[in-house]
Amino acid sequence: MASSSVSFLCLLFFLSSLLLNGIGVQGNPNYKDALLKSILFFQGQRSGRLPANQHISWRSNSGLSDGFLDHVDLTGGYYDAGDNVKFNFPMAFATTMLSWSTLEYGKKMGPQLQEARAAIRWATDYLLKCARAKPGRLYVGVGDPNVDHKCWERPEDMDTVRTVYSISPSNPGSDVAGETAAALAAASMVFRKVDPKYSRLLLETARKVMAFAIQYRGAYSDSLGSAVCPFYCSYSGYKDELVWGASWLLRATNDAYYYNFLKTLGADDQPDLFSWDNKYAGAHVLLSRRALLENDKNFEQFKQEAESFMCRILPNSPYSTTQYTQGGLMYKLPESNLQYVTSITFLLTTYGKYMKAKKQTFNCGSLFVTPNSLIGLAKRQASYSPSEICSQFVLLGF
Repeated sequence: MASSSVSFLCLLFFLSSLLLNGIGVQGNPNYKDALLKSILFFQGQRSGRLPANQHISWRSNSGLSDGFLDHVDLTGGYYDAGDNVKFNFPMAFATTMLSWSTLEYGKKMGPQLQEARAAIRWATDYLLKCARAKPGRLYVGVGDPNVDHKCWERPEDMDTVRTVYSISPSNPGSDVAGETAAALAAASMVFRKVDPKYSRLLLETARKVMAFAIQYRGAYSDSLGSAVCPFYCSYSGYKDELVWGASWLLRATNDAYYYNFLKTLGADDQPDLFSWDNKYAGAHVLLSRRALLENDKNFEQFKQEAESFMCRILPNSPYSTTQYTQGGLMYKLPESNLQYVTSITFLLTTYGKYMKAKKQTFNCGSLFVTPNSLIGLAKRQASYSPSEICSQFVLLGF
């Protein structure tokens, strides 16, 4: 998992903690400071012409010719990790999750809410360019990763070729298109009140990109090969992104078309993780909101799927498939385990929040689960020496 994605997941980690700990976020660890630095990290990853209010002064303009090889403007967006490549698949997921975090916890972010919006907009401005540059084409990345990974240099000094990659009807990518649609739709809700015109543009574009994802089915890994694999292959296939994208467009528009489309996709997988590659659990929690908060029986299936996911995570559940370290940290996979810890923690907290609002409970076999069961587990993950964990990756100085 790239450092940029770890950074945004640490942001979700701390946003969840803000909910758990309320306004009093000073102390040890200082989540308020961690939140500030998590968002600040995005400025360090910016590509393009930097604004006057850039806080990280040692960064300068870069990638100003991105898109030139295909006669389009693809400047902006974020570099991935310590590379000078822009991978739209994980970048769009980070954008979706930043937006979801802001929608759920923005009122607790204080002065960082404006910075979070700026981080989201830096991504969506770029994603809009990628979606609108040429009809029938969605640009999904800039920079040859195989060449870039062999060359360590600052983006301001890079001299590697800025190859551009795209999907089209003949070379589809429902996964990256579905994720891009999700990012634009989620962000449209963030900006709905503060910038209605921009919000409408985001939503209009999200609809078109989602239509593209639905009409031209296929995995972008198959279309682009070594340009995205093994870096960000779509290992889980593209159905989860169709579910995810439709879920966000349903929330943003309340258009029954997207609900009906979800029904056509049939039964979903029942994973025990949530990541940039596998979105099922996130979609189930997002959709369950309608069942929990609005008592909409049409969404009961998604509520059950969300609860099934929680039963796979809770350590005392008879259905648990999740390992824990001796110190109590979730352990999912050996490579970049924290990406799963932090993303799952976000889902635990958010579903617990929905349950708490309506005083809901459920059962995992003989285990009785309350909102505090989920929130308590999330809090234990957040309390597992976050400064030590995240400083190893991105929160230097925290």
